[in-house]
Amino acid sequence: MELFHILNEMEEMIENSPRIPMTRRVMVDEDRLLDYLDRIRTTLPEELRQARWLLQEREKVLADTRKEAGRLLEDAQKQLEKRAEESEVVKKAQAMADEIVHKAEQVAREIKQGAREYADEILGGLEEELDKIMTQIRNGRAELRGVKVSDVVNSRATQG
Repeated sequence: MELFHILNEMEEMIENSPRIPMTRRVMVDEDRLLDYLDRIRTTLPEELRQARWLLQEREKVLADTRKEAGRLLEDAQKQLEKRAEESEVVKKAQAMADEIVHKAEQVAREIKQGAREYADEILGGLEEELDKIMTQIRNGRAELRGVKVSDVVNSRATQG
């Protein structure tokens, strides 16, 4: 992913930046850092578009499943009407139609649940990555301001 590449470059820049003697601080080229942040901003929308696309695909799968279930119901109804002349045949057709409906509803539920779990997994992964990125950005900004990262974490804990 492009985002990880940019973050690796940013990390390498920080690691290779000159250190201020007797401190844990480094001097960072402001223009390069701002360039990395701009590149991250342009990469994030692509990640979000991919997540949105996954959600749309899930909805398409659900719609297709509903259509298939409707088609199965229509087929069962047509079979039932063709055999309506004999009561025994009607009973068998009704049982078959009920089974088809049950199976179609079960398949639809399973597909819907699978699509939701998949979308949730993708979005969860994206959320974790965004959290990591935000933490790295906050840590970098805090370090640039000369604030200890533990002070920022403690400050956020007391505010939240």
